[in-house]
Amino acid sequence: MAQAVTSVAGSSDWFERGYVTYSNAAKREELGVRRTTLARHGAVSEQAAREMARGALRCGRGTIALAVTGVAGPSGGSADKPVGTVCFGWAQERRIRSETKRFKGGRAHVRRQSVIHALRGVLKWL
Repeated sequence: MAQAVTSVAGSSDWFERGYVTYSNAAKREELGVRRTTLARHGAVSEQAAREMARGALRCGRGTIALAVTGVAGPSGGSADKPVGTVCFGWAQERRIRSETKRFKGGRAHVRRQSVIHALRGVLKWL
């Protein structure tokens, strides 16, 4: 997400910071995702995405935060969460929204579609 938005000149006027929390430990340490959330629902879950968005909002100085967590492939999927499963979270003040999408295609396509969907979510929110 950060690469996509900061490729636009002038983005420093509105993009405050980003977090790459790839591991569960990073999600806990940097964004405050609870161990119980990860144990019950997994890192790829709307619950984790909501906690990630809340944590980014709390840790940063922004007014809106988005979080994305998923399985881009080519491996790592399961019956419940196949490759292409991506969970999104958006947070602003006391409001929060999340959803799960399943994208088809290879890793690059899943990642690209995730960026598009996440940013559309921000625009819709605003």
